[in-house]
Amino acid sequence: VQLQASGGGLVQPGGSLRLSCATSGFTSEYNDIGWFRQAPGKEREGVSCIKISDGTTYYSDSVKGRFTISRENAKNTVDLQMNSLKPEDTAVYYCATDLHCLPSPGGSYYYTTPRYWGQGTLVTVSS
Repeated sequence: VQLQASGGGLVQPGGSLRLSCATSGFTSEYNDIGWFRQAPGKEREGVSCIKISDGTTYYSDSVKGRFTISRENAKNTVDLQMNSLKPEDTAVYYCATDLHCLPSPGGSYYYTTPRYWGQGTLVTVSS
C-alpha cells in the first residue's frame, strides 16, 4: 500500500486549500482512510476519516463544518477540502489507512492507530 499526500501550501486566514491523498495497492480490507495533522510541538491528531464500506465520514470538533473529506474512486484519491482556514490549522497533514474509525458519543470520532502512512504535506495559514 502506498499513500501520497499533496496540495499543501501557504494560505491566508479565511482561505481554502484542497489536499489530495493518492492511493495505490489499496483494497477494501483496509477499512478506512483518515487525514491527520501534527502542529509544531503538538501530538499528531486525527481530523477526518471516511469509511470505505459505505462512505460514512467523521470529523474532529476543531474542523467540523469547515473541512470536507471525499473519495474519488475513479482517481483512487481521498481529498480533504479545507475552508475558512485558521492559523491554528497550521500543521503537517498526513493521510493514512488500515484503521477503524468509529463515532464517539460526543459527536466526534475515535480511531485505531493506522498501519500505513503517507508522507506529510505542510499547510501554513498566515497573513
